Amino acid sequence: MQYREILDQLRAHVAGLFHAHNDERFTYHNLQHTEQVVENAVRIANHYQLADEEFFIVVAASWFHDLGYLFDCSKHEDCGEGIARAFLTEKQVDQKVIDQVSGCILATKMPQNPVGLLQQIVCDADLYHLGSDNFKQRNKLMRKEAQAFCNTEIDRNVWRAKTIALFKNHHYHTDFCQKILNDKKAQNLAEMENKLITQPEVEATVVSKKEKNKRNDDRPERGVETMFRISSTNHQRLSDMADNKAHIMISTNSIILSVILSLLLRKLEDNPHLIIPTLLLLIICVVTMVFSILATRPSIPEGVFTPEDIKEKRVNLLFFGNFYRMSLTDYEGGMLKMMEDRDFLYGSLIKDVYAQGVVLGRKYRLLRVAYNVFMFGIVAAVLAFITASAMVTM
Repeated sequence: MQYREILDQLRAHVAGLFHAHNDERFTYHNLQHTEQVVENAVRIANHYQLADEEFFIVVAASWFHDLGYLFDCSKHEDCGEGIARAFLTEKQVDQKVIDQVSGCILATKMPQNPVGLLQQIVCDADLYHLGSDNFKQRNKLMRKEAQAFCNTEIDRNVWRAKTIALFKNHHYHTDFCQKILNDKKAQNLAEMENKLITQPEVEATVVSKKEKNKRNDDRPERGVETMFRISSTNHQRLSDMADNKAHIMISTNSIILSVILSLLLRKLEDNPHLIIPTLLLLIICVVTMVFSILATRPSIPEGVFTPEDIKEKRVNLLFFGNFYRMSLTDYEGGMLKMMEDRDFLYGSLIKDVYAQGVVLGRKYRLLRVAYNVFMFGIVAAVLAFITASAMVTM
């Protein structure tokens, strides 16, 4: 029997049915899932070094096991078994082999109760993801699919409880899967149990918090975050521009001062009429540099906060000046509390944007004074030099 050729035809037939009956609601039970189950079945079958006929049975059953979802979700195993039987009969596969393929498909019904190694392989391949690293992703897709078909949102806690029940009622049947998947499966189960909220007081707290933040929940989260991000970016850009302007003033006046000190002061004895213009220019450069330096000089707070500051939400942990002298443990604890409290978090973001604005206002006020002094002072100094030179020539 040309099993490999039939498997190629079978693969094309199943893929064609999935594409012909495409339904976007099937985020889990789709062609991708079927291909993963087939891949898992091949991996397990190779471990047990199955004969060609047995290998064909396992792989064929894996291809058809969830195909019934496209036609009847409530009885998808029976529907898939019927499609498989019709296809294999058409291909003139031995009736004994067809019966075994059918048995493997029906064995995937929950709760699973496989008989024999071949049925065990298909059952373990179907739920292979329970003990794999991609369980979280697959579980999210399954919840999304369930919500799409029941047209309602399923509470995360309710879904976790059902999944935990599935985990506890399930066990891998083959020694191979028990060996390589049980540890990760136990880890996945433990993570879900840790996230599951079962205590009434905790549930009451969650409900109370939801009611308290009902108005806040109506805010466009992404829009608010975008607003803060754009505001912080703009303030940072304006701060960089202010620093660049201050550096220009400092550099320019440093050059002028160097010229005054190295050239003009030596010639004042021979040109006493230039003393007043030179002193005027010297004062202008010094004043301009002082205000430019003040604009860029940082002011740093004490760098400490107290537990009361965290409790009262008075401290902004997003600015290094408020925590640079604190220990990592204290800062980490404060940040965790801030991230758990939406009001605290957004309050800190508001304070951070406001503080940036205050610093920018101070920088630009000082820079304006520096530029005004330099602009009017240079004009005055030039006029003074012209006047002094004119008086000498008269």
